[in-house]
Amino acid sequence: MGRLRLQSGIGAIEEEPEDCDCSSNGGALACMVNSEVGAVLAVMRRNVRWGGRYMIGDDQLEHSLIQSLKGLRMQIFSWQKWQSINPATYLQPFLDVIRSDETGAPITSVALSSVYKIITLDILHMNTMNVEHAMTLVVDAVTSCRFEVTDPASEEVVLMKILQVFLACMKSKASVVLSNQHVCNMVNTCFRIVHQAGSKGELLQRIARHTMHELVRCIFSHLPEIDKTKRLSANGGRYVKKEVGGLDKDCPFSSKQLDNSNDNSEHDVQMPSVGLASNVSPGLQVNLTEKNSLGSGNGEEAVPNDLHVMTEPYGVPCMVEILYFLCALLDNIEHIGVGPSSNSSHEDVPLFALGLINSAIELGGPSIRQHPKLLILMQDELFRNLMQFGLSTSPPILSVVCGIVLNLYHHLRSELKLQLEAFFSCVILRLAQSRHGASYEQQEVAMEALVDFCRQRTFMAEMYANFDCDITCNNVFEELANLLSKSAFPVNYPLSAMHILALDGLISVIQEMAERIGDGPPVLEQVPVDLEEYSPFWTVKCENYADPNHWVPFVHLRKYIKRRLMIGADHFNRDPKKGLEFLQGTYLLPEKLDPQSVACFFRYTAGLDKNLVGDFLGNHDEFCVQVLHEFAGTFDFEDMNLDTALRLFLETFRLPGESQKIQRVLEAFSERYYEQSPQILANKDAALLLSYSLIMLNTDQHNVQVKKKMTEEDFIRNNRHINGGNDLPREFLSELYYSICKNEIKTTPEQGAGFPEMTPSRWIDLMRKSKKTAPFIICDSRPFVDHDMFAIMSGPTIAAISVVFDHAESEDIFQKCIDGFLAVAKISACHHLEDVLDDLVVSLCKFTTLNNASSVDEPVLVFGDDTKARRATVTVFTIANKYGDYIRTGWRNILDCILRLHKLGLLPARVVSDVADDLEIAADPSNGKPVTSSLSASQMASMGTRRSSGLMGRFSQLLSLDTDEPRSQPSEQLAAHQRTLQTIQNCHIDSIFTESKFLQADSLLHLARALIWAAGRSQKGNSSPEDEDTAVFCLELLIAITLKNRDRIVLLWQGVYEHISNIVQSTVMPCSLVEKAVFGLLRICQRLLPYKENLADELLRSLQLVSKLNVGVAEAYCENITQEVMRLVKANATHIRSQMGWHTITNILTSAARHSEASEAGFEALMFIMSDGAHLSPANYILWVDTARQFAESRVGEAERSMHAVDLMAGSVTCLAQWSHETKEAAGEEAAAKMSQDIGEMWLRLVQGLRKVCLDQREDVRNHALSSLQKCLTVVDVFSLLHTSWLQCFDLVIFTMLDDLLEIAQAHSPKDYRNIEGTLVLAVKLLSKVFLQLLNDLAQQTMFCKLWLGVLGRMENYMKAKVRGKKSEKLQELVPELLKNTLCVMKTRGILVCRSALGGVSLWELTWLHVNNIAPSLQSEVFPDQGLEKVHKQTETEGGPVSDGSGCVPSDDTVTASEEGVQTRG
Repeated sequence: MGRLRLQSGIGAIEEEPEDCDCSSNGGALACMVNSEVGAVLAVMRRNVRWGGRYMIGDDQLEHSLIQSLKGLRMQIFSWQKWQSINPATYLQPFLDVIRSDETGAPITSVALSSVYKIITLDILHMNTMNVEHAMTLVVDAVTSCRFEVTDPASEEVVLMKILQVFLACMKSKASVVLSNQHVCNMVNTCFRIVHQAGSKGELLQRIARHTMHELVRCIFSHLPEIDKTKRLSANGGRYVKKEVGGLDKDCPFSSKQLDNSNDNSEHDVQMPSVGLASNVSPGLQVNLTEKNSLGSGNGEEAVPNDLHVMTEPYGVPCMVEILYFLCALLDNIEHIGVGPSSNSSHEDVPLFALGLINSAIELGGPSIRQHPKLLILMQDELFRNLMQFGLSTSPPILSVVCGIVLNLYHHLRSELKLQLEAFFSCVILRLAQSRHGASYEQQEVAMEALVDFCRQRTFMAEMYANFDCDITCNNVFEELANLLSKSAFPVNYPLSAMHILALDGLISVIQEMAERIGDGPPVLEQVPVDLEEYSPFWTVKCENYADPNHWVPFVHLRKYIKRRLMIGADHFNRDPKKGLEFLQGTYLLPEKLDPQSVACFFRYTAGLDKNLVGDFLGNHDEFCVQVLHEFAGTFDFEDMNLDTALRLFLETFRLPGESQKIQRVLEAFSERYYEQSPQILANKDAALLLSYSLIMLNTDQHNVQVKKKMTEEDFIRNNRHINGGNDLPREFLSELYYSICKNEIKTTPEQGAGFPEMTPSRWIDLMRKSKKTAPFIICDSRPFVDHDMFAIMSGPTIAAISVVFDHAESEDIFQKCIDGFLAVAKISACHHLEDVLDDLVVSLCKFTTLNNASSVDEPVLVFGDDTKARRATVTVFTIANKYGDYIRTGWRNILDCILRLHKLGLLPARVVSDVADDLEIAADPSNGKPVTSSLSASQMASMGTRRSSGLMGRFSQLLSLDTDEPRSQPSEQLAAHQRTLQTIQNCHIDSIFTESKFLQADSLLHLARALIWAAGRSQKGNSSPEDEDTAVFCLELLIAITLKNRDRIVLLWQGVYEHISNIVQSTVMPCSLVEKAVFGLLRICQRLLPYKENLADELLRSLQLVSKLNVGVAEAYCENITQEVMRLVKANATHIRSQMGWHTITNILTSAARHSEASEAGFEALMFIMSDGAHLSPANYILWVDTARQFAESRVGEAERSMHAVDLMAGSVTCLAQWSHETKEAAGEEAAAKMSQDIGEMWLRLVQGLRKVCLDQREDVRNHALSSLQKCLTVVDVFSLLHTSWLQCFDLVIFTMLDDLLEIAQAHSPKDYRNIEGTLVLAVKLLSKVFLQLLNDLAQQTMFCKLWLGVLGRMENYMKAKVRGKKSEKLQELVPELLKNTLCVMKTRGILVCRSALGGVSLWELTWLHVNNIAPSLQSEVFPDQGLEKVHKQTETEGGPVSDGSGCVPSDDTVTASEEGVQTRG
């Protein structure tokens, strides 16, 4: 028959039901039933009792059991439609056999197999006739199974087959028709078998336990279907099931056990219950009957079950019964597994019960909350047991408890807020720390459970929002995060499994935060919380706990209040008065203190010194007494035992020692207690006296100094007639007595938050609070509170991960730590926690080992072989590239790593060159042509050489190693180098600088400051070539990011300029650093001038640093500097508009005029500006004229360049004419006058410059300058000059030049000034020509006489001049001729006429006085009608003033002074 298959496990049972569907084939079903009948009869015939029951002459020859089986055999083949047959017809014969107490175990076993087979054939389903009656018969028969025990093996077989049938019934399609009572009976019977199996074989034990689990799973998997049915009912469907009661005193488990435990025990399946009934059942019965009073803080009375409910199809009532039964089972094994002597045998029952409860929760899931009875059971009975067994010394029990709580959190956390807080505070946090006496195994299991919780995506966020932000709750999140950090921190020993486990939890929390960053819409903006007025902090409410727009601000407000209260508590503990004043200042207490606010501060603030609170409450001051009564009013003592209420009250402060204070405290307590629980006590005085009595009893029982302890009778006697003159019930007093004896009232409560043990009184208080506490906030996948959470845990987290990373040796742990670091970086960046990111960078940089001092080659090899260092390096630069926007001081550490790589020659050349390349190919916006720098090629070459000498040099050294050394060593070193190179490549260091234009302003500024800091650090002290190379490298990077960020140059410029200025002014010898500084500055100006016109002056002013260079340094770089300035001028002439800017440029070019190598580039810049005058302006005209004069006077180069410079000067006069013309046309009179004056000044500077060149030693330059000066002086008719300008011109330019030339001719050797005579001739000609050309205008001037006398004086001096020691023949011939021509013109124009002056000497007379000294014959030639004597006579006879140009001359003094001036210049 194969029925022994049941012993292979329930798995086989589960697979058989759907093997075939024979319901449509009546014949096949008949054959199967027939075979089962035959099997039962065959076994029965083996027994003598059943084989010989024939009696001659008797009508009944066979036993009724055999007859019923044979009768069934006769009918089955006539049944064609089995659906219309009552199943009881073909089941009853087998069930009778099962029920019979005459059958032995083998017969019962076969009958059970037959019933199992019929049930699994799917004959029974909802459409079968009378299926409900049939299922009831089966269950009743099997639960009341009777048989004779012949041998242990057969007994075990029967028990296993009973389990088999039960499971088949629950898995059958017709199981839904079973009643609550029948399901409870099956579970009860199954549990009895489980209990009995403990003394049986291992197989039966395992199958019985497994079947019990499967039954519970089948039952509770039906709970979601009940919810659906109820919803259908709400929509009009049929639903007749009612949820009434739950377990009560008539628990079906207990009653059935008693019914079955005393009948036919020698043949009953419950025969094992001989031991069960005596050891377990009575206890269970008591427990179950008292179930509703345990933890009855809910105040609900037990409601007897309606028998009708228990006979309905099974549902919630039977589930409630089962869970009550399992909780009762836990209640009755208090000694198991919770003491130090627990062992595996003691673990079995709680593990079994807890496993069943876990299965029920797994399958019931969130549907439990829809049923109040189930939910209350979970909240109170179940969780109280979980708290108890959570402190078990048995790791398996603790593990199962933690698994159940995890399931409860997942499905029902919104209904278990305070229970979850208690579990984490009183179980997980206590066990996970060794200081509470937990074993290592307990710590490990607790840590595993915590890590499992941390892997729930919103767990930590919900802990923070619900507990850390609630003033009445512990900081669960903060404590758990600190626990993980500390547990991951290996202090003085290597990494253990516990460290790695804690690290997993820590990183899980961090990674979940990082994942939430990208989820959903942007995070709600966190508005800073600041209370502006007082409002009761304990009344803060949230309008909608499901809407983040409401609960997020609410949570932030509560956390702010909680933090302020903690600060206030700290102040209070030092000085109560100052503590209250602080809270008043933060608007948490009113400006005028009221008793209620102070009482609530004491009641709801953790961390208060309970001694101080007790003293305050016991004080006789009227306000303190009012606070005391308000404080007592915050407690809920309704329907609470007096001892429990007193325990809760005294836990919140330390009872003062003075009797009067104690009396005041207990009076307030008694008044509150009597107000809420007056059931037994007659008045508040009775409560006060009994409270005193309890305090005394507590001292008596728990003080070791009291030798003679109070007895129960003593206690009862002491409390006679205190209840309004009557006695209190003896039972009431006895209960109080034993409660105090068993559990001491702590009159000195623990200080601080701590992790207290969950006592019964605390649990009752917790259940009461759970009904009033704020709803549980369910967090979604958005990071609403992650900022605050991460700010709390970031520091310990970074430290813990860093220490683990430091101690780790395996790749897996490396990767975990790296993942943690990257997650921390992401969160820090997202929430703008720059300090955290800086700390992370600092921590990571230590692991790169790049800053460790070592030899030249060794660091590269060590780095290549150090996986940790390489991973850390890649991580550092990954963070720098991805989250550089939020790095501040961390740039210094990153830069230290970069500099170390640079010193080792490991940096790719593109770190700086990529930036340079990008900038070099940028087109000049002014003309569209690429502008290249002379530095670029050399700079690139030097960089390439440096990198090559570093890295490739090492490769060449490795390749040239002595062949005698082992071949493996070079290959290993090459591999290390290759790993190093690959690491550096993966770092993408160049991107930090090439992409710096995308950095946020603060980060960019800190990066620049870090570069300046690093460069400045290398310059201090006795710097080595390596330090100088570092400074140069930093400067290159600084200039590169400056050029990359031209749009933000204002941000960087001050620091960059100051750094370059320090380099320039502190350098006394040519070196690479100052070279890079100067040319970098020039390059910055070149690049930025087209884009930053508002900064043009600032940029150009910086070039003044060039003039501050040490003489030797300036000489070394003069040519290149000039070339760069030339390029700058060509590219940006249109962008330089200020006089200051041009002044800086021309100063540099002027210094280059006398430098042999630099002058060519400088002159090229000069030609660019002055050739066509397009770039000349009134702002720069004088500057460029002076520059051109410097080049004209410079003897560097050929004379042609000097003459070209003179031509540029002379040609610039056309610009003056153009500006004058434009001003007259466009500007008003006032502006035109101002411009004319400015043009006159510029023209005067021009001719003065030419005058100076006219004194040049070189003949051709000197003479060319004279010619150019003459042109400039003779073309001024195109623009109007003021008369004073002409007088200044003659006095400062022409006369001065003539005098200087004459002095040179007479004082210097002819070798110094070749052909000076020719120059003098040209100079006199210039004087004559200019005077005659301007004669008409000059004659109108008041100072004409003085000017004319100056001209005559210079001619006279030149007439007498000696060149080479003798008078010049050329001048002797030229001067009279020029003078004669001048006199003729003056005569013709009527300027020189013979007339007398009234009271003075006339111009006529003065003229001839000088002319006669030059050429006496000229008067007769020019004025033949006049004689010289007449002139002399007139002069002698007539005194007085000389007329001016109109006929009078100045006074004698004036004339004398004028003549003296002429003589002096002569």
